[in-house]
Amino acid sequence: MTTGVLDNTEVHESPTERVAAAFRRIAEVDRPEVWITLRPREEVVADAAAVEARLAAGESLPLAGALLAVKDNIDVAGLPTTAACPEFAYDAAVTAVAVRRLVAAGAIVLGKTNLDQFATGLVGTRSPYGAVRNALDPELVSGGSSSGSAVAVALGIADIGIGTDTAGSGRVPAALHGIVGVKASLGIIPAHGVVPACADYDAVTVFAADLPAAVAAARLMAGPDAGDPRSRTWPADVALAAPATPRLAVPRAADLAVLSPEYRAAFAATVAGLGEAGIETTEIDVSGLLAAALLLYDGSVVAERFAAVGEFLAADPASADPTVAAIIAAAGRTTGPGFAADLDTLARAKAAAVALLADVDGLLLPTTTEHPSIAAVAADPIGINRRMGTYTNFCNLLDMAAVAVPGSPTASGAPFGVMVVTPAFGDQVAVDIAARIVGVESPAFVAEGVELAVFGAHLRGQPLHWQLERIGARFAGEITTSDAYRLTALDTVPAKPGLVRHGTGLGAPILGELFRVSRAGLGQFLAELPPPMALASIDLADGRAVVGFACSFDAASAATDITAFGGWKAYLQRQN
Repeated sequence: MTTGVLDNTEVHESPTERVAAAFRRIAEVDRPEVWITLRPREEVVADAAAVEARLAAGESLPLAGALLAVKDNIDVAGLPTTAACPEFAYDAAVTAVAVRRLVAAGAIVLGKTNLDQFATGLVGTRSPYGAVRNALDPELVSGGSSSGSAVAVALGIADIGIGTDTAGSGRVPAALHGIVGVKASLGIIPAHGVVPACADYDAVTVFAADLPAAVAAARLMAGPDAGDPRSRTWPADVALAAPATPRLAVPRAADLAVLSPEYRAAFAATVAGLGEAGIETTEIDVSGLLAAALLLYDGSVVAERFAAVGEFLAADPASADPTVAAIIAAAGRTTGPGFAADLDTLARAKAAAVALLADVDGLLLPTTTEHPSIAAVAADPIGINRRMGTYTNFCNLLDMAAVAVPGSPTASGAPFGVMVVTPAFGDQVAVDIAARIVGVESPAFVAEGVELAVFGAHLRGQPLHWQLERIGARFAGEITTSDAYRLTALDTVPAKPGLVRHGTGLGAPILGELFRVSRAGLGQFLAELPPPMALASIDLADGRAVVGFACSFDAASAATDITAFGGWKAYLQRQN
């Protein structure tokens, strides 16, 4: 049996064997604080056997046997949801929709993981179930609030860690472990079945050891759900790819002053290597973004945390974390006018952020500022936590997407993480740029769009290809038409061919390229298409029919027939 779709490799390990390996690893690492509820082995083995039966019945399961670690503020039917507070616990009757979609694709839930209580914190130590120690150095923090899910992945127990992110909880733990964290645009992954922290700014997130695995899971979880009124779908003009040479903004030196010396050097090394990855950079002033980040805890927006669990904590449950309880209690003292004023401030900051990034494809930031010890956080629980969210806190407030990946390691060899940040719905662009940074083929996150076949001046490397880049088109492979088409060289500027259907056997196979474009992008393309060009249904040699470029029969009849060359690029090469 073959699994391993997550990382595009073939691993000959059955789901049952994968479960056995995970439980061996759990015993080996002896990190009980990672789990709040670890499912009994026999139940997980039974789920693995059910996945094997589904495969044997012919089901296509892209996540067959992938093991999930689910943050314990996310419901899994039959398991308690505690949000790291025993008195708050309830038995979930229904699995959260995001997790349910992964299970439908063949994934298996191992258990529920520890977190900073009520998802309030970036350190991973604010839990009555114990501080979650870093997977690489147990003296250091794991990062929170999605600490357990990240550590389960970093220790090689789980394939996918499911977390949540309001202030950076799906990214900071990734940075501290050298793994990947994907935080989609707000609402793209529905939060139905999640205990809210700040309902308007919460995002369900993914940890994985590599980018393709994380994106595969995020893609399957994406899509609106009626149970989440804040869930959203991809817009009609969503970009499906980054440009061939993306431009990344990076902060000025003044905006990096808060970094530890090791992290400052690691960020400089990461930026220095971007040119080799084909990425251009430009420095910008991000102080406005960093100022907006302060509103998450220092402004009235924090009232959403009180709305979520304030009344429960007001009863002074015995296991309440004192730092978390103090933060949420203070949130209850906000005022209506103050909340309204901060919403206005955020609206202005969001518009300013869009303008700031208008001429670039994304923003590269350090994920966090330092890697503190558990002892240091105990001595300064508020100050260190606040500092660690310097670069993450603004993202959800300003409706931005972020992909966290490893950057250049520190001088000591410790992990260092960076984030590619884009405005809302720029998720695929962020993924594509992140893939260049870590040197992997970029996986497709946005499962949208229409296929468009091109045969001439819009091919890669040709003079009109920029028009496809402008609408965020994604290369989907080389194609060949059926033998029903003939190709002519039109008298146009720039030079381009005309493809015309003559009938089965009356032409020859013509080489072209296939792209996926957004629905709005295709409409824009059609609106701007000059005569004699047109879009038509094109029959491919493999039997598919796709939308593609053709031209009028009259124009083709008056042009030079170049069908014998088999394609436009071959014709151009012969002319040189």
